[in-house]
Amino acid sequence: MRATLPTHAKKFRGRAKNIPEREMFMLPYQSRWIKDDAILKLMEKSRRCGVSYGTSYAKARQHARKDHGTDTWASSRDEPSARLFKRDCTTFAKALNAGANDLGERAVDDDGNLAHVLRFSNGSAINSLSSNPDAFAGKGGDVVLDEFALRKDPKLVWDISAPTIDWGGMLEIISTHRGSGNYFNTLIREIKEKGNPKGISYHSVTLQDALDQHFLWKLQTKLRDGDPRLDMDEGDYFDYLKNRASDSASFRQEYMCEPSDDAEAFLEYALIDACTYAPGVEWEYSLERMASCPNQLFGGIDIGRTNDLTSFTIFEKVAGHYFMRKRIDLQNVAFSKQEAEIYPWVEHLTRVCVDKTGLGMQFAERLAERFGKYRCEGVTFTSGSKEALAYPVRSAFEDRGISIPFGDKSLEADLRAIRKVTTEAGNVRFSADRGAGGHADRFWGVALALHAGSQTNSNFRASLINFS
Repeated sequence: MRATLPTHAKKFRGRAKNIPEREMFMLPYQSRWIKDDAILKLMEKSRRCGVSYGTSYAKARQHARKDHGTDTWASSRDEPSARLFKRDCTTFAKALNAGANDLGERAVDDDGNLAHVLRFSNGSAINSLSSNPDAFAGKGGDVVLDEFALRKDPKLVWDISAPTIDWGGMLEIISTHRGSGNYFNTLIREIKEKGNPKGISYHSVTLQDALDQHFLWKLQTKLRDGDPRLDMDEGDYFDYLKNRASDSASFRQEYMCEPSDDAEAFLEYALIDACTYAPGVEWEYSLERMASCPNQLFGGIDIGRTNDLTSFTIFEKVAGHYFMRKRIDLQNVAFSKQEAEIYPWVEHLTRVCVDKTGLGMQFAERLAERFGKYRCEGVTFTSGSKEALAYPVRSAFEDRGISIPFGDKSLEADLRAIRKVTTEAGNVRFSADRGAGGHADRFWGVALALHAGSQTNSNFRASLINFS
C-alpha cells in the first residue's frame, strides 16, 4: 500500500498498489475503446475486465444525441448476457437523461426473432439480441458482437451481421479467445500477419494490461467489506486467478489472450460448442425423473480417490443420440461415501461401465455384486482400451450425436485436455495431465458411458474382455 494516497482514494480499503492520481470513470483501455470511432474495430480481451460495460456506456451516450438516427443491434452469447447489456445501457441512459424507454422484449422481424429494446426519444433504439445470427438479416445500423468467439459458428455470424452496417454504422467485435482455429483468431491473424486487409482497428487487453491500468483499484472500490480480494495487491490477484484456473492453458486463453492450440487437442472447441444444450435448458434429471424415464440410460464411472476425481456420467439414449442427464464429481471422498452417492443412480441404468484399474478394481467388483456383472462391467485402462474408448467420443461430437451442458467449464477443460500422442515405436497413446486438475477424469467418465450405450447385449461383454 502506498504511504500517501491520492485525494480521491483517502478512504480506499483495498491493497492495490496501482492507484490513479485522479478519479476515473473508465479505465484507460476502456476509454481508448469507447473513443475509437473506426467503422470496424475488434477487442481481444481478458475475462471480466469491463469492456462490455464500457461499450454499453458508449452506446447509451451515442443514442442520447438528438441527431442520432440509426439503431444498434447488439448480439450477446446468450439470453442472460443480452439482458445484462440492455440493463447497463438503460442505467447509463437514465444517468445521461436521454429520455429512453425500456420496451422490454419485442419481436424484431416476421420470423419471431426477439430483442430487448431500449427506445430513445430521437427514435433510435438499442436492440439487445442473443446469439442467433439470423436476427441480423435485413437490419441496418450499428452492430456489437459480444463474446464473438463463443458462438457456435463465428464466421457465419460475421457473414450475416457485417452487411448490417453497409448504409452507415460501425461493427464492434469483443471477445476472449476460443481456440486457435476459431474465426475470431483468424481475424486477428489477418491483422497481425496479413496486412489487415479488412482495415480493422485492433485493441487488446490482457489481465496484466488491465492490472497495469488500475483494474484492481477499480475492482476493490466495488467489493464489500470482508471480501478476501481486498487484501490482495496486483501480484496476489494475478496469482489468485492463475491458481483458480483449471489448468495453465485455460488461464492463458481466458486471461492472457493466448488461444489454445486446436492442432494439439483431440477435441476442437468447434466440436464441443456444436454439441451443447442451448443456454438455460434444464438438462439435468432428478432421481425421480430418472426413475420414470422411458428411454435407456447409460453410465460411466472413472474412479479416483485423492488427487484424481471419481467422475460419474449418465446419458439418456434417444434414437441413437446421447443426452447427458447427470454428472457427479467426487474428490477425496471415501469409497463407502462414493458408493452411497452413486448407487441410487445406478439403480435406474440399463448398463454402466466402470474403470477397474488399480483402486477401481474393488469398486467395480462391489458394483457388479450389487447390480449384476453383465449390467455393471469393469474396464481396465490400457493403451488399447483408451484408444477404443476415445475415438467414439470424438465420433459422437463430429456426428453431433451427443448433447452436453452449456457452460460446464470443468467438463469442457477435461474434454479439451486429451491429447493423442504417437510414440517413436508408432504406438498411439491417449493422455492428459492437468496437474492439480487431474487426468481428464471427466472425459473418461463420458467415454465409459458412451461405451456402455454402444454395446448390444450379445457383444457387450466380449468387447470388454478384449480390452483387458
